[in-house]
Amino acid sequence: MAIQWYPGHMTQARKKAEETMEFTDMVIEVLDARVPEASHNPVINEMRQFRQRPNLKILNKADLADPKVTESWLNYFNNQPNTKAVALSCKKAGDAKKIPAICRKLVPHRGTHLKPLRALIMGIPNVGKSTLMNALLNRRVAKVGDEPAVTKSQQRFDLDATFSITDTPGMMWPKIEFESDGYMLAASHAIGRNAVIDEDIAIFLANNLLNNYPELINARYKLDVMKIDVSAIDGVDLLEAIAKRRSYKRHDGFLDIEKTAMAFLTDYRTGAIGRVSLETPETRTKMKISKSTIVD
Repeated sequence: MAIQWYPGHMTQARKKAEETMEFTDMVIEVLDARVPEASHNPVINEMRQFRQRPNLKILNKADLADPKVTESWLNYFNNQPNTKAVALSCKKAGDAKKIPAICRKLVPHRGTHLKPLRALIMGIPNVGKSTLMNALLNRRVAKVGDEPAVTKSQQRFDLDATFSITDTPGMMWPKIEFESDGYMLAASHAIGRNAVIDEDIAIFLANNLLNNYPELINARYKLDVMKIDVSAIDGVDLLEAIAKRRSYKRHDGFLDIEKTAMAFLTDYRTGAIGRVSLETPETRTKMKISKSTIVD
């Protein structure tokens, strides 16, 4: 099942962002470090390149992602023209404080009292843009929530007399090209729950983590204690095993897989499973080649 999510207010958000970018010197794009390319909105790239604006890519939630994979993504993005990528956690004030200096290096001709540097913060919903704003300003100015699309309008603030930042609403794009991207974004809570089926998302996530982080799955859910071979099960088997271990049952006595799915997704989102990444530059390249071959 392909996942698409493009609420009506995002069309207006896009138009407003296009207008604001004309009077902006650079774009700070916030990505989810666990799914950096899946959480990259291609529309942002089109807008930025049209205005020839340099791009600082922030791989946020790096404390939840696989550090080796994150390093690969940093190398991948830093080889792109007019782009600088850094990995951090916007919840850590010290990490956020590094950003203005990086911005000034990207736009050395701005950043004075006569020509203040104007940065535009962009990204898809629930990647941490508002958290970043609050950390940069060292006060709560942007509403932060655990649901996608909390911010509904632009907000502009001055860091000082030489630097201003504008926060924008989370913005998706009209059609997600790769089906797996929709699932990765839903697992990472960037898509509204009304557009997805939690059990399907949990099964997708379980299969991904069983393939790439079986030792973390075994450690978290004690599958060996249940005499389950982690290499011999799939996502459905894992959810059933978790339901049995935690005694998640419905009123009729059957396993409560819906409750299990939400518990599993929460474990991933909070980092309880461990530091994991759902995609790498290599898997991304293979996916693009595969799609290209099918089209040809």
